[in-house]
Amino acid sequence: MNIQDINWDFNEAGNWPTQIKFSAVLLLIIILLAGWVYYDTLDQLEDLNKVQKKELSLKKTYEKKQQKAVNLAAYKQQLKDMEKQFGAMLQQLPNKTEIADLLVDVSQAGLASGLEFNLFQPSGERGKGFYAEKPIRLTVVGSYHEFGAFSSNLAALPRIVTLHNVSLTPSNNGRMTMKATAKTYRYLDEGDK
Repeated sequence: MNIQDINWDFNEAGNWPTQIKFSAVLLLIIILLAGWVYYDTLDQLEDLNKVQKKELSLKKTYEKKQQKAVNLAAYKQQLKDMEKQFGAMLQQLPNKTEIADLLVDVSQAGLASGLEFNLFQPSGERGKGFYAEKPIRLTVVGSYHEFGAFSSNLAALPRIVTLHNVSLTPSNNGRMTMKATAKTYRYLDEGDK
């Protein structure tokens, strides 16, 4: 059989040789499958990839939330502890009426340490959000150990007092002059803000 002898008219396809019929049917099936994969399955594969990525993202989110949920009791206890600590710290901040007493305590801490005050100048309060700071400019004369005792006495006060901008310069008779700013803090009530 010669291929040139075959009548390629589709109306005469029933008279084609069996091998040609089989090849034509196979080619038609391949074309249909390729079209089906191209028009239907590829879109579904893309959707499947997107959904799989989203699934991984959701699993990670779930694991993070599960870890938080497992530790929820510990977080709640930690929050209670922090609230207690915050309350205790707020108690260390003086209120308006205690500021005068605190200024006396700071000066007595210096005198008890053996320091001589050349300057003790309280400044006005500066609001810092939920608290206010009250700076006190100090210039005192004493020995190195007396400055250490003064710092220790300030730390032992029941209220928070911090030292800032400390500078030491030699003075006469082996003594030194310390210039610093002592700051105390006060919690601002709703009426103060």
